Amino acid sequence: MRLDDVFARHVGLGAAFAVHVEGELVVDLWGGVADRRTGRPWTADTPVLSYSCTKAVTATVALLLVERGLFELATPVAALWPEFAAQGVTVEHLLTHQAGLPVIEEQVPVEEYGDQAAIAARLARQSPLWEPGSAHGYHALTYGFLIGEVVRRVTGKSVGDLVAAEIAGPLGLDLWLGAPDDVIARAARLSAGPRPDPSRARATTPLVAAAPLSEASPPAEAAPLSEAEEAARDPYSLMNRALGNPGVHRLKGGANHPDLLRAGWPAMGLVTTARALSGFYRALIAGEILQRDTLRDALRPRAAGRDRVLLVDTSFGLGFMLPSEGFAPFAPTAFGHAGMGGFLGLADPARGLALAYTMNEMSAAFAGGTAAWELTKAVYDAL
Repeated sequence: MRLDDVFARHVGLGAAFAVHVEGELVVDLWGGVADRRTGRPWTADTPVLSYSCTKAVTATVALLLVERGLFELATPVAALWPEFAAQGVTVEHLLTHQAGLPVIEEQVPVEEYGDQAAIAARLARQSPLWEPGSAHGYHALTYGFLIGEVVRRVTGKSVGDLVAAEIAGPLGLDLWLGAPDDVIARAARLSAGPRPDPSRARATTPLVAAAPLSEASPPAEAAPLSEAEEAARDPYSLMNRALGNPGVHRLKGGANHPDLLRAGWPAMGLVTTARALSGFYRALIAGEILQRDTLRDALRPRAAGRDRVLLVDTSFGLGFMLPSEGFAPFAPTAFGHAGMGGFLGLADPARGLALAYTMNEMSAAFAGGTAAWELTKAVYDAL
């Protein structure tokens, strides 16, 4: 099986796929259109907003600060952020989606989208929905505002500032958390993919984690909806409340709006290329960003089982997705993070492997697109 053939079948509007093995870039594919409106082609250095692939980069920044002794995993958030009202929440709870704060209860006004401290202040007034540490539930957007405020309180800098100074700059990677105008101008424009046939698709809201290969085929017409799919259709479910505030849909052009790309939300705002995202994971497993012991500890499962927000089994280390129902079920030593619509960043230290898939045609299927997973499985088969 040729990877370029697999890639060509899935390129859709536009996409890129990069693979490093033992530190060497061995696959670097791109193709298609970066902007459906203008026909601008996708080039080797086309960046794109990568949604929740961001969380792995944000977690890495937090772990760098732990290494430097600025706080510990067990440090109460309130000790670093005095206005934070929820007692018993630690830094580790934030990193592992166990804080019980997956939803911003107050509607965030559009005028506040660029003010992360103001959004964080809303979260600081809330009480957890469950006892911190007793369960986990995907903090789709609040993850970034919570960790971002801790980082700001301790360093006086944003996560994006530290990504530039500590990761992207030193490693020469095209990673921006808070993209400058010249990067925004050449970024791929996200577009909605074809809507599934309602007679065959069980739901149309994308899940943050991509689907395992076993779920790639359309379900039978009469198949009942799962609990997660029911939640995806319910605008008042915890899942949709977690995904929908601040509401990207309230901006003209949605996630393509320049204000959002500049804002650098630490849960979903990373603008990057597939080559750079794969390069980030290459450097991570090579010990060039974090100490090897730090990464090893970060990959120890902290939260696993039924996710209270996504209503499927998920598994998390310190900010990284670990193999589970929705993330690399065929690769027991892999870690990384998927992004809504079909994005993927992944590393496997046991294989010396790092890879990333980016695209701009967002999957409308409930469990996200399967292109990244088919490409990843093809890489594993080749190895």
